Amino acid sequence: MRRTLIAGNWKMNGSLASIETLIGGIRDGIGSVSNADMAVCPPFVYIPRVRELIGDAPIALGSQNICDQASGAFTGEISGAMLKEFGCRYAIIGHSERRSLYGESDALIAARFAMALETGITPILCVGETLEQREANVTEQVVGEQLDAVIGHSGIDAIGQCVIAYEPVWAIGTGKTASPEQAQAVHAFIRGKLAALDTGVADAVQILYGGSMNPGNAAELLAQPDIDGGLIGGASLKADDFLAIGTSA
Repeated sequence: MRRTLIAGNWKMNGSLASIETLIGGIRDGIGSVSNADMAVCPPFVYIPRVRELIGDAPIALGSQNICDQASGAFTGEISGAMLKEFGCRYAIIGHSERRSLYGESDALIAARFAMALETGITPILCVGETLEQREANVTEQVVGEQLDAVIGHSGIDAIGQCVIAYEPVWAIGTGKTASPEQAQAVHAFIRGKLAALDTGVADAVQILYGGSMNPGNAAELLAQPDIDGGLIGGASLKADDFLAIGTSA
């Protein structure tokens, strides 16, 4: 049976003072979360401090991106080996903000994905459609192409070593949320697409929902058969909210 994963994407938020409060709150309440694994993905500069604050608490550490190159003249990038050295277990790959704001292509995302695996880091591969694409009824086509780019580069077996996050772009930071039925339909499509290539991979891979999950809607979303957790944005910045989502699993 697939384990639930609740991963917090802090985006470009936080300060030394605020993360001490946030991690302290999560540590204090993590004992109430019994049916889910919890992870946090802070901005790069805070990763070492967050690792110290986590200590021996059962909270995994991740990054918000990873370079597609191992080392060299790539100003501003962070390599997988660097992240691994500071205890990162996960790396978010292909978040919609990276795709839309910074022009990351499917090919670049596929290369970042491969580098994460090469350095022993589990990719959290983000896929999802914009509002315009949903209204044009091309959600499955868009999500399918995003998955195909990675599968074509690394193979279906590599998907078995990652986490997938479905993030309807129109529901990120807008306060809108896909209905449980809408979210489940896309999650089921993803699993079905993978099953056509390898049923073992499809059955095992965790598929998270990444569109404004919060304490008020988490239980209903997590009750869907193909939703295995959440990639949490705003609610991950409040310890009580983040823990409440974890306890909803």
